[in-house]
Amino acid sequence: METTTSGKKAKRALRPIIGLGLLSLLVCGLFFPLFITGLAQVLFPYQANGELVHLKGEVVGSNLIAQNFTLPIFFQPRNESQSASGLDPDITVQMADAQIGRISNATGIPASSLQQVVNENVDVEGRLVELQYVNVLTLNIQLINEYQSVYSAYG
Repeated sequence: METTTSGKKAKRALRPIIGLGLLSLLVCGLFFPLFITGLAQVLFPYQANGELVHLKGEVVGSNLIAQNFTLPIFFQPRNESQSASGLDPDITVQMADAQIGRISNATGIPASSLQQVVNENVDVEGRLVELQYVNVLTLNIQLINEYQSVYSAYG
């Protein structure tokens, strides 16, 4: 008889522990993430959706992830040996400057105009002063928009 009584006591003792565990699982694993996601969608929809970039009404990429530009008429992201993940959307201004000659030769756009596009897009927020960066997708979107005769197939 004692074993059944002690078994019932053990079940009674476990019931609040299991209940608290399930409640914690629901609150921390479901309700809180849904609440934060909904809050982010309301307060910061552009950032919460991945900072998507549109061109002519279509999503063409994200400001947060490098796009694969391989044609010589576009600025290109860092290759994998220069980037730990290969997903960095930004390149240094020096890397952008080094690509200006190639793009100018391939498109006929004057190097000074390409240099101006780079200079207009330097990201100075939250970066070290010594290293200035530009977003590759932003540069290429600006080229498509400003030089539509050259990039007519892409705009």
